[in-house]
Amino acid sequence: MLLGDKVAIVTGAASGLGKATALTMAREGAAVMLADIDGEALEAATAEVTALGASCEYVVVDVISEDAVRDMVDQTVTRFGRLDVAYNSAGIEGTAAPMHQQDMADAERTIDVLFKGTYRCMKYEISAMLESGGGSIVNASSTWGLNAYPNRSSYISSKHAVCGLTKTAALELAQQNVRVNAVAPGPIMTPMLRRDWQGDIEKAANGVPMGRVGRPEEVAEAVVWLCSDRASFITGHILPIDGGMLCQVG
Repeated sequence: MLLGDKVAIVTGAASGLGKATALTMAREGAAVMLADIDGEALEAATAEVTALGASCEYVVVDVISEDAVRDMVDQTVTRFGRLDVAYNSAGIEGTAAPMHQQDMADAERTIDVLFKGTYRCMKYEISAMLESGGGSIVNASSTWGLNAYPNRSSYISSKHAVCGLTKTAALELAQQNVRVNAVAPGPIMTPMLRRDWQGDIEKAANGVPMGRVGRPEEVAEAVVWLCSDRASFITGHILPIDGGMLCQVG
């Protein structure tokens, strides 16, 4: 198993890519702490992980709160004795509007969740991993974190910032046995995508050379591989998972 005897944290674990990754990590042998702001959905996701026979717990966390993030990591180490792996997936889509028409409260919340939330998680995850002797972090960016699209200034700038944060941390930790990478998914069949495209999945797939949206499990498998020792010489990398979208021009 790729993550046998590892201890993992997954944020945004109640649904979508976070939930799929928590399930895949559990199947690959990890003990998993599931974290999300939605307590009811989080409890249900934890029951699914437990049904696999995995060791897991859950904690309700709003990544906007530094105290809550610190407590998430502390609870993980207290319960499982260490921290080896983290997937920082908590996110929101934000409001679609031209930049000059954006409500600043909405824009600031999007940045606070997507970028600052990832920063807060990494701050405490890194400290715990250094105490455990090393580890691997994967952050959730997006194809929109490597390119751009109209009307999504706060989301896109946040995802670009996550890429920069990932590379900076990778360099800082390169000789301390902590690897830091990110994934950059294109359109993936998640509740967020259904909301964002108002259920028009075919439209979401139009820009994908492979002619379809991705499955959450396809992202989860890549995250788990990056977290595993199979990717031991990979750090500071942003991995597109996009069906070929970033290959095309125009």
